[in-house]
Order: sequence, then C-alpha cells, then structure tokens
Amino acid sequence: MASVVARAGLLTLVLLGGSLAGVRVFLPAPPAAAAFGSVLLFRPGETLTYGVTWAAFPAGRIVATVKRVGEGAGDAYEIEASARSQGFVSLLYRVEDDFHSVIDPVAGCSQRISKTVNEGRRHKKTEIHFDPSRRLAILDEQDLARPGHPAKHAENPAPPCVEDIVAAFYFPRRQPLRVGETLSVPVNDGGESRVVSVQVQAREEIQTPIGRRPAFRLEPTVFGNLYKRKGRLLVWYSDDADRLPLRIKAMMTVGAIEANLQSVVPGQAAEAQNRR
Repeated sequence: MASVVARAGLLTLVLLGGSLAGVRVFLPAPPAAAAFGSVLLFRPGETLTYGVTWAAFPAGRIVATVKRVGEGAGDAYEIEASARSQGFVSLLYRVEDDFHSVIDPVAGCSQRISKTVNEGRRHKKTEIHFDPSRRLAILDEQDLARPGHPAKHAENPAPPCVEDIVAAFYFPRRQPLRVGETLSVPVNDGGESRVVSVQVQAREEIQTPIGRRPAFRLEPTVFGNLYKRKGRLLVWYSDDADRLPLRIKAMMTVGAIEANLQSVVPGQAAEAQNRR
C-alpha cells in the first residue's frame, strides 16, 4: 500500500498523460527569454515538506528541496525529492525513494534525472540524460536486487525541451493559471515522450496546515492513461506570489490518498541560513 502512496502522491502529478487535442499549450521559455530567477517563483533553498495520509491514517512523508548546481547565478538548478513511508503502512510495504532532477537555469528544460527506488523487494537505480541536440532521452538502469543482471540501456526520441517527472511538478508554478484553461507539458521518464494535460478547474479557498489560502484546483489526466487503474488526481496551487503546491489528492478504488503541505522554507531564507 505504501508504494501506492508514494506513486499517487506528490510525484504522480508530474507523470505522463493527457492529449494535445483541444489543449492550449504553454511550453518553457526559449533560451533567449528572461533568466530563470525572473521566470520561476521558487529559488534555491526552498524546501517543501508534505505529510501523506491514506484513509485518514498517517502514511508517509515527502520532502522536495531546490538547490543550485555550482556557485554561479547561471548554473543549473537541482531539485531533490524524497518519499518515505511511515507508520503501519511502512510495516506493510517500506518505501525509500530518492530523486535528483537537474534543470536548465534559463529555459527550465530538464537536463538529467537520477532515481533510486527502494519499494519492498524492488530496488532500482535509474539515470536519464536528455540530449537536446540529438533530441534523445538516454536511459541507463540497474536492478540493484539482481547485481549480476545486465544493466538496461535505451535511447528514445524526446523534444529538445522536455521535463522529467520531478521538474514537471514545478511547471504549473510558472504559468499564468486561469480557470477554464488547460496546460500541457512534454514529459519523458526514459521511454516514449508524452504530454501531460492539466485542467485548471476552479479557484477556491482551502484550509491547510500552513493556514487558509486561496488556490487554483488543477486536474492532470494520469488515470486511465498512464495508469490503467481508474481514479482522479487533484492538485491545489496557491493563488498568491508564491504559487505553492498546497495539496495533492488521489482518489482510487483503494481509497483517498492525500498529501498536504506542512511546512515551507523559502529559498532566500534558506540561502541566508547557509551563509551563517
């Protein structure tokens, strides 16, 4: 059950799905556009911590932190995300997943992602590098549970600017969200590139552990497309200067799984702390 929590919680939002038909497309700005810091609402040092519940029971914890790769202002950004099962769910199915996504500081395109997945008896190390000049996603994957098994290598077509499954979660944060519109973003997880379509359904106020906030409710079309199982996924982004992802809710036959933002460390504050 914890594997469902990890996959249907925070990171599920950014997975593949949707269709280009009838969709208004917002793609990352080209390299000639404004610098990364003026495009995105998040900065190095920002840390988001989520508590995950399943059927009202504590089930896990997700933490996502933005860092800068190197010392220069134009260096790439790295998003570190981790998912950990907790409580009785962890006794049923232990989850310790780590993701490292590196994105271009100007266009917002993904450069590479590494994933270490430990879920029950499943242990895998995956590296995906994106080559925009050759329009390829290059995958190398090792089954850590079978050390003598040959590693998997694959090269698949990819757009010159594509998001990995972590970077795509941040994509709506830099878009001008408007109720009734649909966003789309190309995403690649090492195989065939797909397009995530995200419907901006409503603006409403929600109560969260960090207070009551006005928010846009978004629905990415992942179930019945990427995932064969039936269900719905809803995500609430704050309608303010921070555009924080406040809540993620997956509704499936096993019940409702919800991730709520419990704490925020702003990027500037975290960078100031690191200089002390």
